[in-house]
Amino acid sequence: MALLADDPVGALSSSISVRRVTANDEPFLLKLFGTTREEFRFLDNTQLDALIRMQFMLQHQQYRNGYPNGEDQLIVHNGEPIGRIFIDEAEAELTLVDIALLPEYRNRGIGRLLLDQVLARAMSAGKGVRLHVLNSNPARRLYERQGFTETGRDSMYIEMRNDSGRKA
Repeated sequence: MALLADDPVGALSSSISVRRVTANDEPFLLKLFGTTREEFRFLDNTQLDALIRMQFMLQHQQYRNGYPNGEDQLIVHNGEPIGRIFIDEAEAELTLVDIALLPEYRNRGIGRLLLDQVLARAMSAGKGVRLHVLNSNPARRLYERQGFTETGRDSMYIEMRNDSGRKA
């Protein structure tokens, strides 16, 4: 099921859409990935480029191995890619594996809109939603406002769940 196919996203619906990621999208995804890695900013450009490429390839492999049936979609605004959303739907829950927007599109309500769509999809299927968020990621506040609660943590990540859609 496509994320936005059945339920338009309100005022932004005419300018925000999603489509499947293709091999041609790798340069954009690499750029996007780099914008999410603040912890590497102390490196010079040569080191940074090499590390980001290596980390990106590891993430790509991890997603493919861990979520072989996952939906890897590009977030598009007026025809231009601005982000990525990767969702895996299992029998009992949806996992929001990854959601990322280019910096200039953050804090504009787009992430909330997409998260609302994920939650609506889970609710219609009678499932909960699970995700992991970096401890320092400000998106954690958005997840909390959308009803996610912390269910675990380690030194880097917080696991969160929203079971409002889960059938009893």
